[in-house]
Amino acid sequence: MPRATKTAESKRTRRSKAEDGDRAHRSRRKKDANAPQRPLSAYMFYSQDNRERVKKENPDVSFGEIGKILGREWSELSEPDKAPYMKKAERDKRRYEAEKAHYDAREGDE
Repeated sequence: MPRATKTAESKRTRRSKAEDGDRAHRSRRKKDANAPQRPLSAYMFYSQDNRERVKKENPDVSFGEIGKILGREWSELSEPDKAPYMKKAERDKRRYEAEKAHYDAREGDE
């Protein structure tokens, strides 16, 4: 049985109800600009180092396809080849934890 499509009128009705306060409107909490940046994964470090090379080798490929190529390369890398990126990720994780502890301590003071 085919699903009935919603008309523009029903969409407007739902929107007006939400605007009228009939439904609770959830708003996202704003990010704190002073909060520390999350740590990058080993894959992201690999991706940063190799994205330009992949773009040069595949000039006609879309952004998403570049990500797929990088992902495939990453999954095929041996553990010794991944080791430098794992070290960078671990170092970045320690940086984040230190910055987060300092940020949380400062937030507690306010």
